[in-house]
Amino acid sequence: MSTSVPHVVPRLAVEELFGAPVRAGASISPDGTRMAYLAPWRDRLNVWVESVDSDTEARCVTADDNRSVHTYHWCDDPRWLLYEQDGDGDERWHIYRVDLEDPEAKAVDLTPFPGATVTGFELSVSRPGKALLHLNSRNPLEFDLYEVDIATGELTMLAENPGQVAGWLYTPGGDLYALTLSTDGLIELSQWDAQRGKSRPVTTFEGADYPLGVQPFRTTPDGTGVWLGSNRDTDRTRLIRLDLATGEETLVDSHPEFGLDTRSVVFPTLPSPLIQDRRTGELIGVRYLGERQLIQPLDPHFAAVLENLSKLSDGDVGHLSCDDSGQRWIVGFTHDRDPAVTYFYDHTTGRSRLLFRPYPHLDPDTLAPMTPVTITSRDGLALHSYLTLPLGAEPSGLPMVLLVHGGPWHRDSWGFDAVAQLLANRGYAVLQVNFRGSTGFGKAFLKAGIGELAGKMHDDLIDAVDWAVDEGYADRDRVAIFGGSYGGYAALVGVTFTPDVFAASIDFCGISNLVTFLRTVPDFVKPQLISNWYLFAGDPDDPEQAARMLARSPISRVDEIRTPLMVVQGGNDIRVVKAESDQIVDALRARGVEVEYMVKDNEGHGFVNPENNIDMFRAADRFLARHLGIRQDAE
Repeated sequence: MSTSVPHVVPRLAVEELFGAPVRAGASISPDGTRMAYLAPWRDRLNVWVESVDSDTEARCVTADDNRSVHTYHWCDDPRWLLYEQDGDGDERWHIYRVDLEDPEAKAVDLTPFPGATVTGFELSVSRPGKALLHLNSRNPLEFDLYEVDIATGELTMLAENPGQVAGWLYTPGGDLYALTLSTDGLIELSQWDAQRGKSRPVTTFEGADYPLGVQPFRTTPDGTGVWLGSNRDTDRTRLIRLDLATGEETLVDSHPEFGLDTRSVVFPTLPSPLIQDRRTGELIGVRYLGERQLIQPLDPHFAAVLENLSKLSDGDVGHLSCDDSGQRWIVGFTHDRDPAVTYFYDHTTGRSRLLFRPYPHLDPDTLAPMTPVTITSRDGLALHSYLTLPLGAEPSGLPMVLLVHGGPWHRDSWGFDAVAQLLANRGYAVLQVNFRGSTGFGKAFLKAGIGELAGKMHDDLIDAVDWAVDEGYADRDRVAIFGGSYGGYAALVGVTFTPDVFAASIDFCGISNLVTFLRTVPDFVKPQLISNWYLFAGDPDDPEQAARMLARSPISRVDEIRTPLMVVQGGNDIRVVKAESDQIVDALRARGVEVEYMVKDNEGHGFVNPENNIDMFRAADRFLARHLGIRQDAE
């Protein structure tokens, strides 16, 4: 039975996996002459710009030394670059403008409203120099639709939210549409006449089929329709075109086995399932996701480009950008052992070159492969999962960490996972399970999670542990559970509902009490909970449902905890507030039970600053080694 990684595999320091990349997130300018990317400046990721064709020195064009920038946008006028930023994880997002022609000019906040947040930010090819955004500066509970003039900063309100609108759609021709959520869970799309206060119904969707809303949902360039992900009358999510005049739906594209890759709904830094021509906005490709990603080209030119791009790496094509001509491309690849390796490709010449590896110190040959596996649940569901085994160790009787994804309306997928690599490097088997309620495996699998928090959703995790033990990979007495957000809730459920299964547990910003969790989410979010949390877990304002929710909450079984527990929390978390972690820690300490508790006051729901991630995973490394019997070498 292996207790440590053999010396032939170099031991990775936590900093090597969780420190800032040297470069990341590259994209090309519309005119094809420059590229922007993220790189450290004063220990924070900022946006840098450099020439694509010459060796002129790169220039840092943003100057945030408090919190890393992760999302930026080229504008149609390459003078301007926009980026998004919040404050210490509070998720109050603002849009900032940078003047690339004036290196001395400071960034301009285009949404300078304290306490407000921007959602649904969108640049449109049909309205050059403009951008659409949803903003709650007038009323924190309601998002109005604005158009911003990028050059002048002028904000124009296009629609004032009357109180029930969850999202707006604005066509190139100036027509306005509203998405509303009914109290019985229907998602309704209507044409909106703001002056007359009237609406014309276009179509409706069953909210229970779309816990995070209908995604994608994007206006066609001619403004007469919407491309959207639909599972109406089917199990898999397909791409359809909705005619805004008639409500008629027409199939655009589908895959016989996979659904659309909609992970960007949860993590906006991931690519959209829709690949559009930069100049015209027309659809040229669609992303699907099974065990691996698949792109179906819808345009002959893009099909030829994609064929050549795919030869550059054995990973999956990730972030893509091209110039207005569609000839010059930058592509980053999703890969389990070569994270986000990025290339430049010129379709005119057929030539390509490596631009960078974000983590050049990581040798792909010393990282562990992530292998898709399928586990059958006790009631016959196929649980599509991923197994990462340590290199150089006999894959038998290993200590194992069950790594649980958040959401729960998200999914694990193939690619580089720094946590899985750290754990595998230390000698653990790592198992990531797409339990029922996860997205991307069909409508029936998703809805099988309704009412099953701490029930069949957790049974799936236990079945996965049993599978790993029965297959010989894992030592039953040395299995830990580790997760963030919903995964943190699952980690707490693991040690309260099944206290004999796990030898250690790490909860990262997880829910300890479903009732208090849903009562403390931001008020502007609560109307959107009808088809997700209220449907799957319950409505805390209904006494009968609240009682059932409490019974499915770890806090109600805190006396069952006898497993070593580590809790990590962001002090500015607005989704799972700090009180969720406080109450489980306080209850344990009141019993005299030791629990490790780490709070980072300048973080929110998930950590961004590298030093905080490094602190957390150093502590997690020590904690797991202590309780799962791995030798802990000094770094």
